[in-house]
Amino acid sequence: MSNAHFLLERLARLSQAAGWAAGLNPAQRGALDYLSRANRFSRAPSHVADYLGTTRGTASQTLQALARKRLVEAEPDPADRRSVSYRVTANGRALLPGSALAAPLAALEDEDRTRLERTLSALLARMVGEGRTFGLCSTCRHHRPGPFCALLDLALSADETTQICHEHRPV
Repeated sequence: MSNAHFLLERLARLSQAAGWAAGLNPAQRGALDYLSRANRFSRAPSHVADYLGTTRGTASQTLQALARKRLVEAEPDPADRRSVSYRVTANGRALLPGSALAAPLAALEDEDRTRLERTLSALLARMVGEGRTFGLCSTCRHHRPGPFCALLDLALSADETTQICHEHRPV
């Protein structure tokens, strides 16, 4: 095992261990974090499952647990009443600023953080391969000024350009 592998594994374990807080397990914290950063098109249980790399059944159970804790709310899709998406409640948002990596990353010099982000993005792209990248709207090949999503043929709010999209395709 290379030192880089060891370091990434160690960071992941420490981050996951910190996820056991405020009555949440790491899967619930991951789902809550994802939903808080996902755009309106990317909040279905299947999207949460894809992002977390888990089964749809596990993601559904996780979302139901978060709903019981009143940290997320299910919203029927207006176009398809059989589909549901989730949004984070005010109670859920209050639990979000808890990442174990936030402070150490913020302490890095801008140049080091930018280099790390590029390196980790390249590593993630290799690991995901042809899978979903879940990138920010503004970094997608379908993003247009306006802002506008050419794939979905929809206008976007300025906030949505900084959110995660399930349909993201790298430029």
